[in-house]
Amino acid sequence: MNQINYTQDNIVLSAKDVVIKFELRGKVLTAIRKISLDLYKGESLAIVGESGSGKSVFTKSFMGLLDANGWIDNGQIFFDGEDISKYKKEKDWLGIRGSKIAMVFQDPMTSLNPLKTIGKQVQEAIELHQGLKGEEAKKKTLEYLEDVGIPMPEKRYKQYPHEFSGGMRQRVVIAIAVACNPNVLICDEPTTALDVTIQAQILQLLKNMQVKYKLTIIYITHDLGVVANVADRIAVMYAGDIVEIGKSHEVFYNSQHPYTWALLSSLPQLGVKGEDLFAIKGTPPSLFKEIVGDAFAPRNPKALKIDFEERPPYFELSETHKARTWLLHPKAPKVERPEALQNLRKNMEGYRYE
Repeated sequence: MNQINYTQDNIVLSAKDVVIKFELRGKVLTAIRKISLDLYKGESLAIVGESGSGKSVFTKSFMGLLDANGWIDNGQIFFDGEDISKYKKEKDWLGIRGSKIAMVFQDPMTSLNPLKTIGKQVQEAIELHQGLKGEEAKKKTLEYLEDVGIPMPEKRYKQYPHEFSGGMRQRVVIAIAVACNPNVLICDEPTTALDVTIQAQILQLLKNMQVKYKLTIIYITHDLGVVANVADRIAVMYAGDIVEIGKSHEVFYNSQHPYTWALLSSLPQLGVKGEDLFAIKGTPPSLFKEIVGDAFAPRNPKALKIDFEERPPYFELSETHKARTWLLHPKAPKVERPEALQNLRKNMEGYRYE
């Protein structure tokens, strides 16, 4: 993992008490419930959680990409010395989107123009964000294509997206994002549509690009196993809240929130031959209603009475690790981690992308 300086001076983006709401079918949905997050220069931060937990919504707010019926209702997002949560006009975001914060989406076909050659699409990003033109821009395009592992870049430069496999298209999307020369790269489920072997290649590619181009990367995923070897830190989201955050090894081997336990227990590597895989019972709460207490309490068989009454504060386990659970209160009863997690380190051996 990278050696990250977790100090105030090294923060590149800071979200404070952010609340994001949407109006749907005449009702208001609170997608993000007053959460804070600091992003540090040069790190890889993975944001994990079930579908609908708010991962994509939260990070899209860093780029002004919320749907027309969504808005930041409270809080601040500081980037480059400015509170970008106050931006209202599209022109305000033009100096941020792409050139400073870029995004790689999960389906490359929705990001690529089927009517333009691959080379042209990468080159447009270079010309727009790096100011290069003509042969100089084309030379840089071929360099990016080579960087992301596209063989015969001169030939591929002239081809169209339909002539590429899914994995190769994702490489091109990464090339376009990096060609924008951003400080922060957000990868929204970048390997979901790919098979396991290609997943490993794409994640290794992102690690290589991060080093070469000095990127800070946010990975968004529902699969903790996918980020086991690429994340410096992991933020676990549930029902619009960050319930636990810490360095990768802290979250994997010393997790404290029952939802994190449940996510880890769901890893296929922890399955026992002949037995059903672990599944989290129940469903997430409705975000149209006000959530009282710990949002995970109704699905948590070890929930305390107070979990249904009051939202827990964060309890710090180290300078980099904290969890929002009443189980960490000094007066809480002792609850052991699930048995399946006792040998997690051993079971995760070999599940690495190095």
